[in-house]
Amino acid sequence: MPQPTRPKRFRLRTGAALACLLALNAATAKDWYVGPQRTLKLPSQAARLAGDGDTVHIDAAVYSGDVAVWPQHRLTLRGSGGWARLHANGLNAEGKAIWVIKGDRVEVENIEFTGAEAQALNGAGIRYEGRSLTLRHCHIHHNQMGLLTGADPEREILIEGSEFNDNTVDYRLHGKLGHNVYIGNIKRFTLRNCYIHDAATGHNVKSRAKFNFLLYNRIGDEQRASSYLVDLPDGGESYLIGNQLYQAADSENPAMVSFAAEHNQAEPYTLYLANNTLVNAKAGSYFLHNHNVAEAVLINNLLVGQAATIQGPFRATHNVWAEQELFADGGRFDYRLRAGAGAIDQGTDPGISATGAALAAEFEYRHPLGLAARPSNGPIDAGAYEFGGKR
Repeated sequence: MPQPTRPKRFRLRTGAALACLLALNAATAKDWYVGPQRTLKLPSQAARLAGDGDTVHIDAAVYSGDVAVWPQHRLTLRGSGGWARLHANGLNAEGKAIWVIKGDRVEVENIEFTGAEAQALNGAGIRYEGRSLTLRHCHIHHNQMGLLTGADPEREILIEGSEFNDNTVDYRLHGKLGHNVYIGNIKRFTLRNCYIHDAATGHNVKSRAKFNFLLYNRIGDEQRASSYLVDLPDGGESYLIGNQLYQAADSENPAMVSFAAEHNQAEPYTLYLANNTLVNAKAGSYFLHNHNVAEAVLINNLLVGQAATIQGPFRATHNVWAEQELFADGGRFDYRLRAGAGAIDQGTDPGISATGAALAAEFEYRHPLGLAARPSNGPIDAGAYEFGGKR
């Protein structure tokens, strides 16, 4: 039997009440200030006082041995006047991380996290347990884990303009891996214009999310060799667009990117790689190992390396394969193209994915942690960078 329609007057009153409640929350939100010369000397003191919707401003300084749990929702945690540097010196909160963030809709900006250790060997810069996290302009390094999350089918995480490096565990001593970024089974993960490097036996980026968007990042083994550069063990609908990736000759695994190695989620979601530059220094290895039953789609990629191949089903168009390429400064991982590069004018309009997502690269990574509009200069070039000079 159909249910009676709720009266329009009641719906309007409910909407008005919700608007008033949101306005009240905004009006009652507080700003808290933390710093060596302030009443609140440590971030952990603010964590015990702040409420939902508040903003915590943390002065640029080093905060040694200070760890905290943040249960608040709609919280902003921001370094002010420069980096707020959280040096854990081997400590952690709840046996997990420098900061354990439990609230929904939390933003973290301009903060450095380093030195976390835990008995379980997964001491992280941040352990996130809420529904929505945005991380901007942060540096997470030299912990056992960088960012670590568990499973939540409604969780979404955005990381942009941030650096992760040297988050690791001594695998030969402990038999465990540390990763720069480890995302659990969540709804959506976006990584944009970030610098992720030197995971040292662990993975630089590992995500089990249902939807993955890795856009305009620099990911590589620049000083220390990792295992995988990108590991998406549960598959998911995944997009790698406009990234530059470098695998060292002594990398632990032969594949730069691994997809669906453990299992896939509900249906054979597809991996798309468009306008990436992949440079592989490991002989006899491969750019991609696709364990999925569905074909990976590769469009406009520049694939540089000796005897490097692709494993598993794939469909490719307008990619450039080369043993070497004319880069601006390949020895310094500057993969912008020089005049005469084989990738110039070799691309095509990548179109859209099977679900309607645009595959065109709109931007380019600019080191360090910058983003620039990708030039429109004649036919599309293969790879992450459009040649801007005279053709």
